[in-house]
Amino acid sequence: MAVTLRSGPPELPEAVAFDCYDTLFLNSHDDWKLSFAEIIETQNLPLSTDEFWTQWRKYEVNFRKVRTDLGRPYNSPPFKSYRQAWTECFQQVFDDIGVGADAKAAGDRASLHMTDRPVFPETVEALNLLRGRVKLGVFSNADDEGLLPLLASEGLEFDFVASSQSAQVYKPALAAFEYLYAGLETDPSKIWYVGDKLFDDVLGGFRSGATTVWINRNGEEVDREPEPDIEINDLRELSEILKHIGG
Repeated sequence: MAVTLRSGPPELPEAVAFDCYDTLFLNSHDDWKLSFAEIIETQNLPLSTDEFWTQWRKYEVNFRKVRTDLGRPYNSPPFKSYRQAWTECFQQVFDDIGVGADAKAAGDRASLHMTDRPVFPETVEALNLLRGRVKLGVFSNADDEGLLPLLASEGLEFDFVASSQSAQVYKPALAAFEYLYAGLETDPSKIWYVGDKLFDDVLGGFRSGATTVWINRNGEEVDREPEPDIEINDLRELSEILKHIGG
């Protein structure tokens, strides 16, 4: 395990909050493709799994690009849940290939898929090491119907849990983090926000005034500003940092 401190020794936090998917639980493309294979089989679609995934992903990525205007939040489009957005993406694919398939059923399957993700090996231990020392929170770009059952499946307990659906806004928008901090009843300067995405998590956390922690399990390079305050490759390192600074 290795820790990188990019902005000097951090202040002792009162709360540590987490992203969920690819931070606490794995959310791999391979697992997504299993669900796409099920949709193909159920609806008898004339596509391979990879073709279906690639075509759908094109529309889904575009949704992520346009759903939030960071510079002018008031210009952001009306909020859409993932279930709604994913259903629309499926409909676009079905229109492209000229089949009268059931986009709603496909969207329902994709949403259900989010309740069944594998937990990272260190997640439960890492949270147990922090519990009682700091408040614990979650803000995930997710629908409640996926996020809440997933956390419950491993018996994970937090002082406050929020989703983009409950907040009606997606990270990295400032309003998403303000919603989290209000729920934790903690000033952002006393919060560490932990996530795997340099855009959603590190940028959003930085703009909101939190200490940012990048969980980098795959040895990736920092390729955008701002750099995270702390870089770790195992969630248990959080407890060790707290011990080091006296928490």
